[in-house]
Amino acid sequence: MALRVLLVDDEPPALQRLVHTLASIENVEIAGTAEDGRAALELAESLKPDLVLLDIEMPYLNGIEVGQALSERSDIEIIFITALDEFAVEAFNMHAVDYLLKPVQPDRLREALKRARLRLDLRRQEPASEERSDAQQSAASSDAGPVFWVPKGDSTIRLSAKEIRRIEAARDYALLYTEANTFILKITMKELESRLQQQDIIRVHRSAFVRPDIVVQADFSGRRIVRLHTQDGAVVDVASKYAEKVQAALETA
Repeated sequence: MALRVLLVDDEPPALQRLVHTLASIENVEIAGTAEDGRAALELAESLKPDLVLLDIEMPYLNGIEVGQALSERSDIEIIFITALDEFAVEAFNMHAVDYLLKPVQPDRLREALKRARLRLDLRRQEPASEERSDAQQSAASSDAGPVFWVPKGDSTIRLSAKEIRRIEAARDYALLYTEANTFILKITMKELESRLQQQDIIRVHRSAFVRPDIVVQADFSGRRIVRLHTQDGAVVDVASKYAEKVQAALETA
């Protein structure tokens, strides 16, 4: 089934670039386009898309205001696409799938769309998943390693370390990426490093952790690893102080 996407950007050239990029991605249908926040909400109501690709600086209502309104609905996912880097915390607080900076890399967008589709599929399967027995849940959590309590909407949920695929620093917060979601947590990277010892996720930079088994490419400068490419399309720098440990982890992943 095609993923129905509403594109929202007040710059027509940016909309056209998105249309062109999405045309190369399978099973994606452009449900409509909007050039301001008010039109975005009206079209989200009438077209009922699965996903909204949302700019931030727009007339009438900005993208954060539109996102807050849409986040109250359980049938729409949101990906922010913007030239502004200062609203990532607000975006992930409203449980956006991703926060992409312009110019968007096609592979990064493709992976964000994949995660949006997975979130939609998981939501549709939730009634069935709730039927798991207490014994199954206990078995699943017994080997989960450290646990983090992370905000999700108006609630706080339990997230095990083994679910985290990579981590990025975001000012005083950390973005915790799982297969389908991104959570934001107020925690220092130093505290994360302490809590994630003996886990299959390693620090690669002062602002990043990565699980070695999600790395699909490593870039070298001479004999030293300087950059990692991950399954979700992220490009992560590797600091020299962590390079040797990162290379050893990749060789055994």
